[in-house]
Amino acid sequence: MIDTKTTFEIRPFETLGAANHGWLDAHHHFSFGSYHDDTRMSWGAIRVWNDDLIAPQSGFPPHPHADMEIITYVRAGAITHKDSLGNEGRTAAGDVQVMSAGSGIRHAEFNQENEPTTLFQIWIMPNRTGGPASWDAKPFPKGTRSGAWQILASGFDEDGDALPIRTDARVLGATIKAGESLKYTTGANRHAYMVPATGAVEIEGQRANGRDGVAISEGVIRITAVEDAEIVLVDTR
Repeated sequence: MIDTKTTFEIRPFETLGAANHGWLDAHHHFSFGSYHDDTRMSWGAIRVWNDDLIAPQSGFPPHPHADMEIITYVRAGAITHKDSLGNEGRTAAGDVQVMSAGSGIRHAEFNQENEPTTLFQIWIMPNRTGGPASWDAKPFPKGTRSGAWQILASGFDEDGDALPIRTDARVLGATIKAGESLKYTTGANRHAYMVPATGAVEIEGQRANGRDGVAISEGVIRITAVEDAEIVLVDTR
């Protein structure tokens, strides 16, 4: 079987939307808040991918969400979650939390640490609207995804160890050392979006630096680490 090469677009970090609120320094891969770009509204079912830096002892006060799958990947520091269902938890660097907003939920997210917290917050449109809201979190030691993809969150029953989300999507992570390579196959009628959380990678001779976005169409892509890299990838319908 011959691999079918895919098409992709690298979106440099400096081209992202940005908003600095003092306590929050946010960069937006897709239109969000006051940032609007008709060419970057979504990618497949991905609606939001925010790259946030939250100052110590600050955060988002209680606010509502509905009909969205919200995945938070903590890159440094930790985030503390509280919601209207009574859920409360602290998610540290490398770990993941998921919230299915369902028919409605209020939550607060605070950096209660004495250091800045950096994270990716990813919103994916659900398969259907309504239903009860839920929240969960899980540790994912980086050593378990060294040189290989690990499924962190998934809407597919066969991915039993992953955090559950209510959408036909997978959130994956990997760490690769400089010179190592990984392949990823995006299926027919699927969309993938990848961001190196740290380090830099090369795809078909093109470099993607830390926090650059890579929009990937169906087919096979080969990712080679130029520097030791930590990668997050979302595959959606």
